[in-house]
Amino acid sequence: MNRKGNQNSKLLAELLRSETGVWNALVAGDQKADADALDGNFLGVYPDGFSGKEGHVGQLAKGSTIESYKLSDHRVLELGKQNAVLSYRALFTRRSRNESEAMYVSSIWRRRNDRWVNIFSQDTPAID
Repeated sequence: MNRKGNQNSKLLAELLRSETGVWNALVAGDQKADADALDGNFLGVYPDGFSGKEGHVGQLAKGSTIESYKLSDHRVLELGKQNAVLSYRALFTRRSRNESEAMYVSSIWRRRNDRWVNIFSQDTPAID
């Protein structure tokens, strides 16, 4: 593998660790972990509309929203030295539903003080 491939593998692993932290917060109902992962100006674009950081964290006010999840088909694209987009397929089950759902997700992460923070995320329903 060339050097760029090694760098992308490392970047992919770092971003997956960060993204998994957000999903784990949704499973655990952990508002602090969710808030720590999101930038103050976070923007989420979802099938039901827009959300900022307050809305994303606020959904956990009554506890967990996700029962289980699996992330697959991961891809990463560098957007300069301090930013990157992680795209993947998420298969998950909400606590409020019995059926699993699939979404294609793209999240933009920014490196800040040696850690990654999520500045943007868009979910697109999978039709496959």
